[in-house]
Amino acid sequence: MTGELQTPYEILGEAGIRALANAFYDAMQELPEAAEILAMHEEDLDPMRRMLGTYLVGWMGGPPVYLATKGTVCLNEVHAHLNLDTRHRDLWLHCMNEALVRVEASETLVNMLKEPFFHIADTIYRTAAENHAPSDRANDPNIIAVSR
Repeated sequence: MTGELQTPYEILGEAGIRALANAFYDAMQELPEAAEILAMHEEDLDPMRRMLGTYLVGWMGGPPVYLATKGTVCLNEVHAHLNLDTRHRDLWLHCMNEALVRVEASETLVNMLKEPFFHIADTIYRTAAENHAPSDRANDPNIIAVSR
């Protein structure tokens, strides 16, 4: 594949992506600064490790096993109940960056994933923040229905 752009899946393979998911949760458990986001998870992280690994395999260009078994997922909905702020977003990114270091990801791969990971984390943070922000949505002409 000389000269051709590879997907993260082609670079890491399934085992590498699963190692990345494990390294992410290892970092979350081991870094003292990540204690706040660790507390947002169940005590047993093994199901999350598997789920993140399976999700990332498809997201990074591999077989869509997560989609085939779980269907589509809206990450915003999954995290909407959390009261997230920019600190949480940045801590998530810090743990993912640490995971990339731990799996010895190439500079090419890190650069390939930097912006998409930020976009995901920022979108989840913004959606959760909107769900918790006080607003006068009932008077907003762009809102069709408001649940109270």
